[in-house]
Amino acid sequence: MKPICELINLQTLASGDILQLKTYQFKGKTKDKKVYIQANLHGAEIVGNKVIYELIQFLSQLNDDNIKGEILLVPMCNPTGVNQRSLFFSTGRFSPYDGLNWNRIFWDYTHENVDINKFVQANLNLNKEKIQHNFLDQILTKFADKLKSIDENRGISFSEHYRNLLHSLSLDANYIIDIHSSSVKAIDYLYCFDYRQKSADYFLFEYAILMNKYDGNAFDEAFLNPWLVLEKKLIQAGRNITFDIESWTLELGSGMIINQESVSKGVKGIINYLSAKNILNLEVKLPKNPTKFISKNNLKSYYAPEGGIIQKRLPEGTKVIHGDLLYEILSFNKQGDMPTIIEIKSADKGIIYDVSTNDTVNQGEYILGIFPHV
Repeated sequence: MKPICELINLQTLASGDILQLKTYQFKGKTKDKKVYIQANLHGAEIVGNKVIYELIQFLSQLNDDNIKGEILLVPMCNPTGVNQRSLFFSTGRFSPYDGLNWNRIFWDYTHENVDINKFVQANLNLNKEKIQHNFLDQILTKFADKLKSIDENRGISFSEHYRNLLHSLSLDANYIIDIHSSSVKAIDYLYCFDYRQKSADYFLFEYAILMNKYDGNAFDEAFLNPWLVLEKKLIQAGRNITFDIESWTLELGSGMIINQESVSKGVKGIINYLSAKNILNLEVKLPKNPTKFISKNNLKSYYAPEGGIIQKRLPEGTKVIHGDLLYEILSFNKQGDMPTIIEIKSADKGIIYDVSTNDTVNQGEYILGIFPHV
């Protein structure tokens, strides 16, 4: 089957040109569930576009009997960020208009003046499906009210306009998948939320960061957080319910690079996940080993204690123990006659998951990160 393609106007430029998003929609015979997949929210994190291309190729070979519900794919989901450059380098992590991180601008229903306790009491005795339907209806109604309240003369900032557009495509989904990469160099892993750990295994990744604290208005968080809040309040009221609503961020390799191994891992994992969720009528593969979770507040970051030149830095994917040499700093300090070498050793046991790419650093700059105890 072929996707339904749509062009959506995003921004009119001073030159008269128009930035647009292109969406690819695959619809099965039944109106079951919806999955929303986007890539390239941060300008330098391009790998997800290739993942979506390969997903489009794969899905186009299926017939509508193999797809239940809707799959909506949005590559190059941030044209403004994608096109930003400094010399030859992609930047695009922050909006040029207000300096905000593109992935910290999103709308969370729970930040509105809403009484979820009142909703729980009114819906407590309904079945899970009806509660889910009613809560989604409240979210969509509140979002529609926000759109209606926009004054045409005053307008809104581009960041708000942009987030509204992405929300209009995704708020009614059962599952969202936001494909990123490191801005520097990294292994492949994913972000997972509480009570969704079992589903993480279907992506067939070795590692996942467990979001055990709210990081603030990221795309995946803003989508799922209202449902997590509702689940906790239902537990307090005596109902233990996990809704069929999930959000994921896949981190596939390094910035400004398309590593085919990471692409293949992402494509394979997404297809398997969609099969497990009955979006695709295909065989589900079980992982050889369960996903290893690292709580977000346990990540170990290393910063340069002095400025200088980095050498002998261990690459991403290296397993280390306490006392291993992580890197050296060649310091041209102004105190002595000769340059000095500073050895930086690991204070942790684990695996290096993320490393910076600049070999010259100032004091306090990020060098690498470690998943501890894995």
